[in-house]
Amino acid sequence: MIRSLLTKMPLPVKLGVPLASALLATACGSAAASPAASSSAPASSAAAGSSASASTTGTVITTKSGSTGAFLTNASGRAVYLWAKDGTNMSACSGACAAAWPPVPATGQLTAAGGVKASDLGTITRSDGTKQVTYDGHALYYFAGDSAAGQTNGQGSDSFGAPWWLVAPGGSKITGTDTAAAAAAPAPAASATTGSSNAGGGWS
Repeated sequence: MIRSLLTKMPLPVKLGVPLASALLATACGSAAASPAASSSAPASSAAAGSSASASTTGTVITTKSGSTGAFLTNASGRAVYLWAKDGTNMSACSGACAAAWPPVPATGQLTAAGGVKASDLGTITRSDGTKQVTYDGHALYYFAGDSAAGQTNGQGSDSFGAPWWLVAPGGSKITGTDTAAAAAAPAPAASATTGSSNAGGGWS
């Protein structure tokens, strides 16, 4: 009976039936496949995002070149200093001293870059419970009077009773004047050394 019906149908209808069936099958197949494809896309982007954020966390200590040679900085190029008054793996700087010379915080994984030796990086626990980065046994600090990458306005300062020095990649103090950085930046205002603990803000 089906064969007799097909023989009575006009030619355009006969051709249209298999074509419509093929199109319907294709549409159903792609609709079934598309949810799986779209659901995998967010997972990939989430994984990529989590991997990127993991690689950017933690404290990085690296080096920058100055007129006195290479000295230690953070990843943003901010100079770090040691204080002659500190003992090995100890910090004697707190209160107003820590406001003018903020301790370099140890966050996440410590990473050595440039000429820095990973084996010389360490941490100490301060009296307030926070972690501070050390290098070759020296507690590291920023200077609130440095406001741009590469500035070394704190070099040779004797505030709070002892000298502050840049740190060489070998772990020793640098006692020379970094004339290149000094020429590029104005001297810090006197109030910079007496500000609050946020005086060194704006740096990462």
